[in-house]
Amino acid sequence: MEIVKIYIGYVADTVEAIGVITIFIGILFSFYVFFFSSDIDKKKNYTGLRQSLGKSILLGLEILIAADIMATVVTDPTLISVSVLAVIVLIRTIMSLSLEVELQGKFPWQKKNR
Repeated sequence: MEIVKIYIGYVADTVEAIGVITIFIGILFSFYVFFFSSDIDKKKNYTGLRQSLGKSILLGLEILIAADIMATVVTDPTLISVSVLAVIVLIRTIMSLSLEVELQGKFPWQKKNR
């Protein structure tokens, strides 16, 4: 059983690295599109930059939450470790929700405007 925990730990570390790389590549891509876009309207271009950055951060946060859950499974679940996981997930969920509201201008459960 100990060997399984070691491998799950490696998988959790790998998923965490993928989350960080996702955010980093998303930032690079967003700035590349912003600076090398042929669009003359900079206000529209800036809005696109914010949308693209927000989406890459959202995706990275979701991946990091999955990595945190996997890492908690590896450790012996104590009240403290589960509480720390709950706080981390709560903070990241609030960040994701606020980013979603910032990007879409509405809460995810609200109907689309036609």
